[in-house]
Amino acid sequence: MGKEEHVVADDKVVALNYTLTVDDQVVDSSEGHEPIEFIQGQGQIIAGLEEELYGMSVGDEKEVRVEAAKGYGEVDPSANVAINRDDFPQEIPMEPGVEVTLRNQEGRSFQAWIQEVGEENVLLDYNHPLAGKDLEFMVKVVNVREATAEELAHGHVHDGHTH
Repeated sequence: MGKEEHVVADDKVVALNYTLTVDDQVVDSSEGHEPIEFIQGQGQIIAGLEEELYGMSVGDEKEVRVEAAKGYGEVDPSANVAINRDDFPQEIPMEPGVEVTLRNQEGRSFQAWIQEVGEENVLLDYNHPLAGKDLEFMVKVVNVREATAEELAHGHVHDGHTH
């Protein structure tokens, strides 16, 4: 087993512990959970973070600052829509910040967040809540392994690798 086998590179499955801080608030962390696993170089994590992981080895820790443009993007002020309250599914709580999944005419699904709830309409915002924010990551590489041919073909990590 050469050292390069444990170095982050394209088509490697990376297990990563992370803490994400935005405006000095921890907004997401793998602490207390399993590390996230993804195939490096496939755009499965934020581009600005993925770029910074190349060349890291198992056990390496790093602080990574990702500008908004390479994170969740800049805020698009036109990316919101008002939906009549009567057209809104009853099971969804009508509260600002609640995430909803919608489908367009072509059947594609996408995320939106309730921005405000009015008398007649619910205003949805398609901007990710972290759009326009710089992201501060503390990351530690827990494991690096070759992706299997099946994982590469499917474009995602499989639980309990088959040999």
